[in-house]
Amino acid sequence: MKKTLAHQPARREFLKASAAIGGGLTLGCGPLGVFAQGAKPDAGVEINAWVVIRPDDGIVIRYARSEMGQGSMTSAPMLVAEELECDWRRVKVEYASANANVKRKRAWGDMAAVGSRTIRNSQEYLRKAGATAREMLIAAAAQQWKVPASECTAQNSFITHGPSKRRVSYGKVADAAAKLEAPKEVKLKEPKAWKLIGKPVKRFDIPDTVMGRQVYGIDTQLPGMLYAAVAQCPVFGGKVKAMDAAKVEGRRGIVKVLNVETFVAVVADNWWRAKEALRDVHIDWDVGANGNASTASLMEFYRAGLDAKEDIAVSRKDGDFDQAFGAAAKKLEAEYYTPYLAHACMEPMGCTAVVKDGKVDVWTSTQNAEASLAAAAATAGVPLENVEVHRVQLGGGFGRRGGAQDFVRQGVAIAKAMEGTPVKMLWSREEDTQHDFYRPASLIRVKAGLDDSGNPLAWYSRVASTSIFSTLVRLPLKPPFSPVEGVDPQSVASLHDLPHSIPNVKIEYAQRNAFVPVGFWRTVGHSQNPFVRESFLDEIAAASGKDPYEFRRALLQKSPKDLAILETTAKAAGWGSPLPAGVFRGIAETEGYGSYTAAVAELSVDKNGEVTIRRLVLGIDPGYAVNPDNIQAQLQGSAVFMLTAMFWGEITIKDGRVEQSNFHDYRMMRLREMPKVETVIAATGGFWGGVGEPGQASIAPAICNAIFAATGKRIRSLPLKNHGLTLA
Repeated sequence: MKKTLAHQPARREFLKASAAIGGGLTLGCGPLGVFAQGAKPDAGVEINAWVVIRPDDGIVIRYARSEMGQGSMTSAPMLVAEELECDWRRVKVEYASANANVKRKRAWGDMAAVGSRTIRNSQEYLRKAGATAREMLIAAAAQQWKVPASECTAQNSFITHGPSKRRVSYGKVADAAAKLEAPKEVKLKEPKAWKLIGKPVKRFDIPDTVMGRQVYGIDTQLPGMLYAAVAQCPVFGGKVKAMDAAKVEGRRGIVKVLNVETFVAVVADNWWRAKEALRDVHIDWDVGANGNASTASLMEFYRAGLDAKEDIAVSRKDGDFDQAFGAAAKKLEAEYYTPYLAHACMEPMGCTAVVKDGKVDVWTSTQNAEASLAAAAATAGVPLENVEVHRVQLGGGFGRRGGAQDFVRQGVAIAKAMEGTPVKMLWSREEDTQHDFYRPASLIRVKAGLDDSGNPLAWYSRVASTSIFSTLVRLPLKPPFSPVEGVDPQSVASLHDLPHSIPNVKIEYAQRNAFVPVGFWRTVGHSQNPFVRESFLDEIAAASGKDPYEFRRALLQKSPKDLAILETTAKAAGWGSPLPAGVFRGIAETEGYGSYTAAVAELSVDKNGEVTIRRLVLGIDPGYAVNPDNIQAQLQGSAVFMLTAMFWGEITIKDGRVEQSNFHDYRMMRLREMPKVETVIAATGGFWGGVGEPGQASIAPAICNAIFAATGKRIRSLPLKNHGLTLA
């Protein structure tokens, strides 16, 4: 049975409601419900942009970003509810509308769910939204009773007048509260007074997800809808030179074949017919200048960056590295490499759109509804306020559905050519794998100079890689987008921020923008550079004859947060305690996305190269832990994602084309391969860090350091399959 969008309004009703409310429509699609602000008398009263209260005391909290399994659609409303002092059992979450955000001058602010910033970047204004609504409700009740508001308190969706003990529910005073002027300043609770934040809370999206009721962009069904399959040039940057669709013209179900310059689309009455017909469309591609490129030629390009004398940006310079390194008692040098990686979301890229009478409706799984709206408006040539992006849950994002909106542009371009008809455009798995915006490949040279006692006096890194900020985001590499001019912050992440007490540090960046498109991949620079940093630290510890944990402790004495999570995680893992014969440990610690993480791996390696991970202990200090249960889930998910990538993940290029095409050659971890993961949430308070991305950062180096302990073989490139290693 096909799934349909729950309570999907007819287009005429949708446009009528949108026009009627002036301030914009707030629409939420899917199992979490649909409501239109002001559309029905019983729909509830808006206290502010974030809080709607229904007459039956139901609480609607709006969520502006995207839910893709990271749990923020529960955690973010928890911040509002904490200050609102509402009954959490009566809370329902609805997506805020990107269309309304345009019309209401960005009342909900940033709508992007990227960079582990949903909580850390919005926690203050979300809590203030709840506190503001609470104070307005209290003021309305006080006016009704003709008493000072200072004599009233709010708790569990009721206002109580202290002296008289009178009580009234939020729903009874919501209408009056909405008419009041919002207070300019509100006092937020002290953490010790929190009742909801810090407690394990069941996520709203989980029941529908596990029961198969969740609605994703791929599930969109509209009356009279057609389907489109697309083919893009197999060499990035190529275009259609010529197209011959004679073999499919007149074929059953085929409606139209479109040449859209950079891709070809077949529109049909079902997607399978469109996909199969696409095979029989003869396309002559203009592949441009990159038709002979390969992984080997790309490596030469990056290596030239390591050896270049010019166009090198210095990200960080402490002391005099050259002098200290030249005088060092012992010198170490190494090169590390991490490959291109695809996102491989379970839900391939897709977009359903209808363009009619200067209006555009879009249904797509997006990490940034504002960006999708802007891309749709630009493609259709209509004003921003004429576009509605219908919000749905994502079948995986990992950064792919954020900065790059190519799938929206394609979907809207096809719908524009089919004016008035809804068209669902969906990529095949092969298109999805071979036309990604990949995590950049990175080649890094590291050096260290040690004194007579094996203590590092000098550290050097030079990174050669493609800049995401220059090529995808197209932002200038200078402050505030970069630590210094000419440096991509993601390319030097974790290296630029080296927290260890090493007096002479020099970090350089050689920008090498290759033709392979790159983008934000979960944890981005922190998914690869900690592998380099923490592995090389292990090399130094081994060369000095020091325990890798104690070696790090000594270097982190002036970085208390890094030191604390290292010590807490090591203690939880029992570092230093006896291990069974043939089992070895590795450790790593990394800061990232405002949080501090560490990992300890216990593993064995047999003679066939099969790695058995006996135990993986992951620690994190996010400052404040909003929903500990969700943090645990995110750390476990980080283990799945990173272990998959580090053992098998690799995108390679031959004849300008991506060689991998599907899960048979772009391998995913299997259930039986998943190791035991223990989590340590050491929330020390005082700051707000991310959770979804930093959990991965310490895993690869901890595993590789344990492999070195087990085999004596130092791993300086990923994936591990290239070293004859696999998960048992």
